Amino acid sequence: MWDDAVTKYDFGPGHPMDPVRLALTMGLIRAYGVDAALDVVAAKPVGDSTLRLVHRADYVEAVRAASADPDSADPAYGLGTPDDPAFAGMHEVSALIAGQSVGAAEAVWRGDASHAVNFSGGLHHAMPGSASGFCVYNDAALAVARLLELGAERVAYVDVDVHHGDGVQAVFHADPRVLTVSLHEHPRTLFPGTGWPDETGDGTAEGSAVNVALPAGTGDEGWLRAFHAVVPELLADFRPQVLVTQHGADTHFEDPLAHLAVSLDAQRAVQVACHRLAHEYADGGRWVALGGGGYAVVDVVPRSWTHLAAIAAHAEIDPESLIPDAWRSEVYARTRQSAPRRMTDGRWPVTWRAWDEGYDPADRLDQAVLATRRAVFPSRGLLP
Repeated sequence: MWDDAVTKYDFGPGHPMDPVRLALTMGLIRAYGVDAALDVVAAKPVGDSTLRLVHRADYVEAVRAASADPDSADPAYGLGTPDDPAFAGMHEVSALIAGQSVGAAEAVWRGDASHAVNFSGGLHHAMPGSASGFCVYNDAALAVARLLELGAERVAYVDVDVHHGDGVQAVFHADPRVLTVSLHEHPRTLFPGTGWPDETGDGTAEGSAVNVALPAGTGDEGWLRAFHAVVPELLADFRPQVLVTQHGADTHFEDPLAHLAVSLDAQRAVQVACHRLAHEYADGGRWVALGGGGYAVVDVVPRSWTHLAAIAAHAEIDPESLIPDAWRSEVYARTRQSAPRRMTDGRWPVTWRAWDEGYDPADRLDQAVLATRRAVFPSRGLLP
């Protein structure tokens, strides 16, 4: 899903959410010819009726007003703040990005495509009545809500952004049709301060919210160990009709806003795993993959999401491949920065220790995983 206009999602100079990351990602996808292995299409912006599947009408009107007159932005709605400065056209481009995620979900549900990618999406912090964490409209929640509207009875949402997927969890915390799983840096050390293991869903949805709070400094082996200790068992039990995944690239050790130490190669390994899990458990492969955070806009984000698009296209890129010179020249022309030379951080193939190989009670990562399993697995009829 791509429309050049998504790059107008721009909070201004100096803001971490630099839209150049989107343009550079699409440029790298084209440089590798991945666009020839898939259909590149654009969806229309979502309208008010779709936005209201997730967002309150008064909030949508507040966004529209701030979009027309940024100086009038109301901080009570999270607008005009340092994280979410108002800008002209904010409503229109936010609705456009949401449209790409909703369009991706519709295409996968209809069977027009097995997999669909919107790397401009994944804006998972936006709440029903407020902007939050660089996110105006929650396209991820809107994609899930649209699937439910179309008749889906079980949708799984897996979020591997370094920040807790709080907005999506909040929208579906009492809906047993949606399983939300978030692996993120521990809320003690990172925004938004939520995503504790005991946040497990409400009422009949008890056990449908899953949070793995990772210690700061977690690297490749621990991150992959945590993912594989939680996600496959839950998906095997839940058997979603569609798998929606969010692939924020800000888990990377170069990211300036967080404290994990994950490589591009581990990010790619999780993308491969999500692809495989979709084929195993989601009606033969119904997979909607979204972007998310990521603020190392040259070295990390374009490579990570180009791998994601290539995996979804069944046209995987060799991590050792040399990046085309034309793209590296584009990077320098746009940013005056030197681009990376290969599609790897030099850690491929990555390895990890499986959960069933033993629990180390002195290891903080193992303690975090066990806390999640104990909080959620029994309520789902699984062993902790």
